[in-house]
Amino acid sequence: MTEARLEANRRNAKKSTGPRTATGKDRSRMNGLRYGNRSPEFRGVAEALAYASPGAILRMGESCLTRAQKSHPAYVELVELFREAEIQTVEAWRESDRRSKKFLKRTTKARMSFRISKSFS
Repeated sequence: MTEARLEANRRNAKKSTGPRTATGKDRSRMNGLRYGNRSPEFRGVAEALAYASPGAILRMGESCLTRAQKSHPAYVELVELFREAEIQTVEAWRESDRRSKKFLKRTTKARMSFRISKSFS
């Protein structure tokens, strides 16, 4: 290679420094994430969401995700899936509670009517 060519390569190499802003660095950090469920970061977030207390999924998602992760579709979908599962779980608990109360009310009435009928016989 000629000296002029080496000098041109050095000048060009100085220009290629990668992202300089925080936004650019966050974006480039996510370049390696092709399939979210295989990355250690994604699994860590999923585990944190799985162990979050009821009603805290959204707060946990806000607190444990970085700015870049909050804008990445895989992470957004993960938080939404956990949130939907949480809503379904709460609705199932409420339905179960409603059925239990209804059953308890029926059995209590039956017991009371049985006791009343026994006391008059």
